[in-house]
Amino acid sequence: MTVKSIEGKKFAKMLIEGANNLSKNSKKIDALNVFPVPDGDTGTNMNLTITSGVKEVKDQSANHVGLISSSFAKGLLMGARGNSGVILSQLFRGFSKSVEGKETITSKELSKALEYGVEMAYKAVMKPVEGTILTVAKDAAKKGTESSKKNNDIIKVMQDILQESKDSLERTPDLLPVLKEVGVVDSGGQGLVTIYEGFLAVLKGEKIVDMVEQDAPDLDELIKLEHHQLSAQSHMATEDIEFGYCTEVMVKFDNDKIKENAFNEDQFRNKLDEYGDSLLVVSDEDLLKIHIHVEYPGNVITEAQKFGSLVNVKIENMREQHSSILNDDSQASEQNSTTNAKEKKTEFAVITVGMGSGIADLFKGLGVKRVIEGGQTMNPSTEDFVKAIEGCNAEKVILLPNNSNIVMAANQAAEVSELEVVVVASKSVPQGLAAMLAFNNILSLEENAKEMAEAMTDVKTGEVTYAVRDTSLNGVKIKKGDFMGIHEKNIISTGSSVQNVAKELIDQMVDENCEIVTIIHGEDRNSVEAKELGEYIEGKYEDIEVEIHIGDQPLYSYILAVE
Repeated sequence: MTVKSIEGKKFAKMLIEGANNLSKNSKKIDALNVFPVPDGDTGTNMNLTITSGVKEVKDQSANHVGLISSSFAKGLLMGARGNSGVILSQLFRGFSKSVEGKETITSKELSKALEYGVEMAYKAVMKPVEGTILTVAKDAAKKGTESSKKNNDIIKVMQDILQESKDSLERTPDLLPVLKEVGVVDSGGQGLVTIYEGFLAVLKGEKIVDMVEQDAPDLDELIKLEHHQLSAQSHMATEDIEFGYCTEVMVKFDNDKIKENAFNEDQFRNKLDEYGDSLLVVSDEDLLKIHIHVEYPGNVITEAQKFGSLVNVKIENMREQHSSILNDDSQASEQNSTTNAKEKKTEFAVITVGMGSGIADLFKGLGVKRVIEGGQTMNPSTEDFVKAIEGCNAEKVILLPNNSNIVMAANQAAEVSELEVVVVASKSVPQGLAAMLAFNNILSLEENAKEMAEAMTDVKTGEVTYAVRDTSLNGVKIKKGDFMGIHEKNIISTGSSVQNVAKELIDQMVDENCEIVTIIHGEDRNSVEAKELGEYIEGKYEDIEVEIHIGDQPLYSYILAVE
């Protein structure tokens, strides 16, 4: 079979199947994260990004490659999460511009569009790094151009593109030494390969399946996207709610319990399905997350505890919530249209990102207008930033991402916003807090951005989390389940005691110029442990002042700021 051109419907199927294949492999892609931390989320970010693009494709009825590509690019742009998601959105943004106005495309036009996408993606990255998704995309597009000059069979060209993408992926460890040291290929590049595999499957006439969520995005994100949407509440009466409690449970697996009671996700899901509805079960090697609407939350907690220890439990009475929503709903439309008008418009608003109620309170206490819930494992999308910007009722906006994997999405939001928006590229919570201390509403937007960026350079960031797998990095041997002390992306200390690891990390970070150490403890630590850590610092470093705050952040036992 020879295919000489692609028409709109066929192209739409290619995009859907590419997204489908990425979704199926998202957990495997997450696992390729170089650092053995519990927030490797490249697959999740790419999955959420491309899902947003496919939604727009499914809403596009035209049998026209240019229009479908434009819809796809728009969805990717607004749904882009994390660096990998933003790069993916730029690849297809360039692709879309190349095929604009084309009802069908040939093999040469397909290859040209891929190359134009690569050009746009490279321009979007301030300091492109080879051995990443950028390299895989570049090599594959170049091969497609070479192949299309020799023949006009799109299947043959796509086969060459896919094969080169796989070959390029295998070469990524030679270009990025850290990949070779850890023994993995680039995760973003792997994600792109899965998309191209889907493209080829459609061209060859292989079976198309509907998008699935068997390798679903993070539980919190799914709940955010699919459940508790206000618009759905007005179509039912409070008394019609069969299961009254929204129950969310997170469990850390216990090896001894697992030996006694083996965990099978499908069987567990079927068991919980007997108790209620709106069920979501997500698990990996270390954690089990559950979301369900039930009448008796205790049953769910009891079942979950059979496999490990409770990390977090959240139960909300939906009947009370629903009654409140119905009371407010009649006024919601008017309120939404007049809120900004009633609220005094401010000159400045700072929008930041953070996980944990304590961290959100810290930022709000320093004058942040809006804290977007997100960070590790849940990167806000471009659209999340855009909505926050539009809703802040200010003339000028400063964005603080507080995570290196969120900076590109923030930059993309600033570009598409109609307001004056600047991004102060904070890459950690301590940097974001330091930046806010330098904020001055008397200064101009540009002056504030400069002062805040300079203030970030005076703070060192330390983080204590746990390893999700055995590995060796920079000569440090790491055991799965052990705690790790990380300073500016370098693993400084490891061990089974979180307190000892934190102390070793602090000793490496503190020098004679330091004056203040701030301890922000996570949801898995208590004030007694944090106080003990503070006393250690004060006892060893006489001239250093210690501040302790409750962050309630997940995954990271301690976030440390040294100034």
